[in-house]
Amino acid sequence: MKFELTPAFEGDWARLSPGERAKFREAVTDHFHPACERRRADPAAPWPKSLRVKDVEGAPGVWELTLSFSGPDGRATFEWIEIDGEPGIRWRRVGGHAILGAP
Repeated sequence: MKFELTPAFEGDWARLSPGERAKFREAVTDHFHPACERRRADPAAPWPKSLRVKDVEGAPGVWELTLSFSGPDGRATFEWIEIDGEPGIRWRRVGGHAILGAP
């Protein structure tokens, strides 16, 4: 699945520790990307419970996923977009719970 990054995501990414970056990559590669592919085939397919994907309250069209329950706090926000005529993801923010103030 194709994706793009917002400038806010790029700034957030630059502030993450190497461990936080690895956690994000692992969650996306192992769980999120395969789930997106399943949802492309069947929009009713469930998200992996380990990611706790849900709508961001007060931000229509923006979703959040939880990268870590045990710590450190890890979240990312995204939205569905179209890239080259195909469904894609725009990564909006990544970091701790505070990113949800401006998802």
